[in-house]
Amino acid sequence: MALSFRGEFNQKVDSKGRMSIPADFRRVLEDGDERCPENPLPRMVVLYGPHLQGCLHAYTIEAMAEIEADIKKLPRGSAARKQASRMILGKSWETEVDKDGRIVLPKDRREQIGLIGETKMVAMGDYFEIWSAETYAEVEAAEEEAFLSDMPDGFDPLSLLDGAEV
Repeated sequence: MALSFRGEFNQKVDSKGRMSIPADFRRVLEDGDERCPENPLPRMVVLYGPHLQGCLHAYTIEAMAEIEADIKKLPRGSAARKQASRMILGKSWETEVDKDGRIVLPKDRREQIGLIGETKMVAMGDYFEIWSAETYAEVEAAEEEAFLSDMPDGFDPLSLLDGAEV
């Protein structure tokens, strides 16, 4: 069973766009890259684009291969396949974690999410999100408030699992 991304981490981004990937996340990236451990530098795929609404998504090589296989199952020539290909395959790049545990976020990707100084990496299970720390704080607070306003007092998020009634 593949490892999952868990936790939230804040990291500094230097002027060249270098950012450390937390050790816990690197273990998941290694687990999801068939080249590891023979090649100790795990690869990852980063998705970008306006449809992600202010953040980037980072996937293991294995998880991205599963997504690509799902795209290939769509009918050739279909609008769904075209849009999925453009928005996922066309708006992604593969990168490698260097020997110091860092990746480089290109300037245009940093500008897209307003990233200056500090990033917030948030685990989402099979991928993780990369945000400007400031933007994430605002978005998380607003989303949590909106979601919880519809929930009863004492709401337990575990009730969302296994088809439990909310």
